[in-house]
Amino acid sequence: MPHRKLASLCCFALLISPLSAEEIPPALKEYQGRTIAQTMHYQGAPWLIRESREREEDCTTMVKQLGLKPGMIACDMGCGNGFYTLKMAEVVGAEGRVLAVDIQPEMLRLLQARAEEAEIKNVDRILGDVHDPKLPAGQVDLILCIDVYHEFSHPVQMLAAMRESLKPTGRLVLVEFRAEDENVPIKPLHKMSKDQVNKELTANGFRLARQFDDLPWQHMMFYARDDSPKDEAKLAPEQPPTETEPASK
Repeated sequence: MPHRKLASLCCFALLISPLSAEEIPPALKEYQGRTIAQTMHYQGAPWLIRESREREEDCTTMVKQLGLKPGMIACDMGCGNGFYTLKMAEVVGAEGRVLAVDIQPEMLRLLQARAEEAEIKNVDRILGDVHDPKLPAGQVDLILCIDVYHEFSHPVQMLAAMRESLKPTGRLVLVEFRAEDENVPIKPLHKMSKDQVNKELTANGFRLARQFDDLPWQHMMFYARDDSPKDEAKLAPEQPPTETEPASK
């Protein structure tokens, strides 16, 4: 049994980069007129795997909308205990990888336990910094940020790092609870409007590629690097449900 456990741990690598000598920029309390929420503590992790989550978020549809394919390199940014990480890992398959980034080592340990139980081995855990997710440059096909971007204390630095990590055809997908809908039972501090998301992303080197509007409580917005080719078909599902293209101005 000890040898079996050791082998499992070796296959499921924890990637921790040494602390940078450079000074970490000061954390922001507000950005572009928005109050930044505090990071969810790891003790709240059970909420991430609540039984009602499929009904509240339509997780199955959300994952299909990502357009992931076998062999892709995807990132679950702010992965927590891996609710979406493991779903993504199943889609990209043994030839693909999921880079699971979190700033709390406790969350990564919870993810490790869940991955081992599910016998999923194509996940790399990355202990990021508040200003740097420690992603490889130019290698990532898709970065998923689910209900986490609004907690970034260093949004400018994080967006720059994520942009640098994407392939030219890569996508950054933001999923946030809809601030426009007062019936969504989430505190306002943990919601974002489409206009706010778009204002912040376009100010940091991204352009809106497409949107999916049929989730129960959340926006789903796909961003490309603003220097990327405008070929939106590469990461779209083969038969997408109702979606809307960004309006031209």
